[in-house]
Amino acid sequence: MNTNSTVICIGELLIDFFCIDVGIDLTRGQHFEKQAGGAPANVCATIVKLGGNAQFCGKVGNDPFGHYLKNTLDELKVDTSMLLFDENHPTTLAFVSLKDNGERDFVFNRGADVFLSEEDIDKQKLSVASILHFGSATALLEDPFRSTYLNTMLLSKDAGKFISFDPNYRSDLWKGRLDSFVELAKKGIAQADFVKVSDEELKIISGEENLANGVQVIHQLGAETVAVTLGSKGTLISNGQQIETVPSIKVDSIDSTGAGDAFVGAMLSRLATNENPKIALKEFDYLKKITLFSNKVGAIVCTRVGAMSAIPALEEII
Repeated sequence: MNTNSTVICIGELLIDFFCIDVGIDLTRGQHFEKQAGGAPANVCATIVKLGGNAQFCGKVGNDPFGHYLKNTLDELKVDTSMLLFDENHPTTLAFVSLKDNGERDFVFNRGADVFLSEEDIDKQKLSVASILHFGSATALLEDPFRSTYLNTMLLSKDAGKFISFDPNYRSDLWKGRLDSFVELAKKGIAQADFVKVSDEELKIISGEENLANGVQVIHQLGAETVAVTLGSKGTLISNGQQIETVPSIKVDSIDSTGAGDAFVGAMLSRLATNENPKIALKEFDYLKKITLFSNKVGAIVCTRVGAMSAIPALEEII
């Protein structure tokens, strides 16, 4: 067992201003609560809450928001030695409300995260990590971060690292640029050992309405293992030889924010205990076991408001 291995998550760390007015969109929202957010940071938080080791790699502004974010990760025991402060750009902000139908309304004010360069990344720390996770919602939008992200993924794959990839599609970020998202997501999938997508993302990227057919497209692009989250229905998993839907647990969902990130963090927290995660995932029974565990973590997050604050500790997983 590789109990001391580290997962490095690369991407955005931002402030979510969560609207605490119930059941309305951002147009009508008046009251907001500040919370730490960003998909890769949520994954880090999940890993450490479940007893693992995680490092966050990204950039925030050298402002009160950026220092709040660093302090938040530090308090969670996430390693922030690869978190940089940008002197010229503010911390990225997101405004989030929960509408009556349970869906989220997003507005992004993008800042420092876009300016992470290849020179900013500590290659020595990448070289000793067990798993590298690329799950940023903003990374593929524009350079320099887009090139940094894809090039780091490529170099890490060439070095034999285990690569996890979540395309993290957000429709508001890609308006009028869907073809570009699909093209860039396919580049990421081509380098990945493990790919997590939602059923919506699977259909968008693969062009297939049938989920099993879509999963085969993802495998053909290069992914060894594919997990398709299906909400309350569970997760469809495939290792290229076997495919099966692993059920979730029944919960009364009040907020799905961060549930997908929590699922990924739970999966990676289990995979990182293996000396060779690539070999471990070839055992379909093991893949099913850690998926069931991860489904529970994601489901519990849906019963609570927030992202990091909603992540359960290991002892809460039954």
